[in-house]
Amino acid sequence: MRDQITAALKEALKAQDKRRTSTLRMVSAAIKDRDIEARGAGKEQASEDELLQLLAKMVKQREESRKVYAEAGRDELAAQEAEEIVIIGEFMPKQLSDEEMAAAIDAAIAKTGAESIKDMGKVMGALKTDYAGQMDFGKAGAAVKAKLG
Repeated sequence: MRDQITAALKEALKAQDKRRTSTLRMVSAAIKDRDIEARGAGKEQASEDELLQLLAKMVKQREESRKVYAEAGRDELAAQEAEEIVIIGEFMPKQLSDEEMAAAIDAAIAKTGAESIKDMGKVMGALKTDYAGQMDFGKAGAAVKAKLG
């Protein structure tokens, strides 16, 4: 993933695409920060799963900002956030549909043997391990709670 982002950044620089260049630089800096954090924890660099979680967090932040800008009538800033979401999304795996997410939750519940709301942590841990960056864990958490509750 690091190589893909670096290559895309070089292409954006050559094409003089300012929005893409700034967004990819921001993503690259966030990855370097996460790698530094990982080295402090005794690892060589952040794992792919950690990077996917980082990208998902960045997309979620931009979606929230876009919503706030749109509500405030700042359409140009909302459009900028939307462009950044698309650029960051290029490096993430395809998001699961609601039906696929429900099936994944059922499989995780079966895999962990969860029976009550007390087992929600095990189920969420299994989902985060198997589907990092592929689903909105906020929505997944609510669905798991509904199934176990």
